[in-house]
Amino acid sequence: MIDLAAYLGLFLAALAAATILPMQSEAVLVGMLLTESYPAVALVTVASLGNVLGSLANWGLGRWIERFRHQSWFPVGDRAMERAQGWYRRYGRWSLLASWLPIVGDPITVVAGALREPLPTFLLLVAIAKIGRYVALAMATTSLAS
Repeated sequence: MIDLAAYLGLFLAALAAATILPMQSEAVLVGMLLTESYPAVALVTVASLGNVLGSLANWGLGRWIERFRHQSWFPVGDRAMERAQGWYRRYGRWSLLASWLPIVGDPITVVAGALREPLPTFLLLVAIAKIGRYVALAMATTSLAS
């Protein structure tokens, strides 16, 4: 039961970290890797799944919230939104490969939803980015711990 709770904690940390909430999941993954109590492949899989699903929530938020863009309570001004959309249009879907980056990664996934990036393309590029980041982190952690 403790293992399930640990994996669930990692999943939830990775999920929340991929949303627009200001959180990080890397420390949870590294901590669990350093215990050497869990297979690295399982940890990377759980973290990646949570992080991709969190990005999917951002994509859905972008598709839904765009209709409220001109409301006074909308959290992003027209100028900032136009700048983000211009950046996305300039670099296109390939910018989703930067979705793993802190600070800019989460907004990219929201803008992709607002600009109606097709879901299969979105999921493929985001999965490559998120899985790649966790694999690199796991490899660095396990090689430094050895």
